[in-house]
Amino acid sequence: MKSITIKGSKRESVGKVATKALRNAGMVPCVIYGGDKPIHFSAEEKAFKNLVYTPNVYTASIDVDGQKIPAILQDIQFHPVSDRILHVDFYQLFDDKEITMNIPVKLVGKSKGVAIGGALRHNLRKMRVKALPANLPDFIEADITELEIGNKLYVTELKNDKYSILHPDNTVVAQVRMSRNASKAAAETEA
Repeated sequence: MKSITIKGSKRESVGKVATKALRNAGMVPCVIYGGDKPIHFSAEEKAFKNLVYTPNVYTASIDVDGQKIPAILQDIQFHPVSDRILHVDFYQLFDDKEITMNIPVKLVGKSKGVAIGGALRHNLRKMRVKALPANLPDFIEADITELEIGNKLYVTELKNDKYSILHPDNTVVAQVRMSRNASKAAAETEA
């Protein structure tokens, strides 16, 4: 999994006045949880661009006054009007501690059902998985080549030894349905 480095500096005061002054200076107040005690720091708003505004999932290497801390984005708050980032929560990663994340699902292959006029539906765009940080994939690949019209690809077909999928086994990832054009063509050949 790719990592993005974010440089920050520790915050001494955590109150409303200090937070407002930070935001006015183009900085974002942040907290890293999961360690011995929460680490409060601030970083430039533009440093989050590649971490937040992307469909991909990244880990973050937070550089707080020279100390590098591996973490994942846990929660983010945006301003309701301006959409500026107000606050970011991170969760510290440990090599021996499993974490849960939403990982994007990438469909690969050409479906046989779509080739003859079926409509592909991508039902599950992100999957919740649990794994050690080293085993987290950038994305989960779902091969749709064998899907005929009426077939479904279930979560069980994407199981992997490196991570566990936290969805019920009957969850549909993708399916090929009869499209209007295909059903019209089938009706015309019968008539």
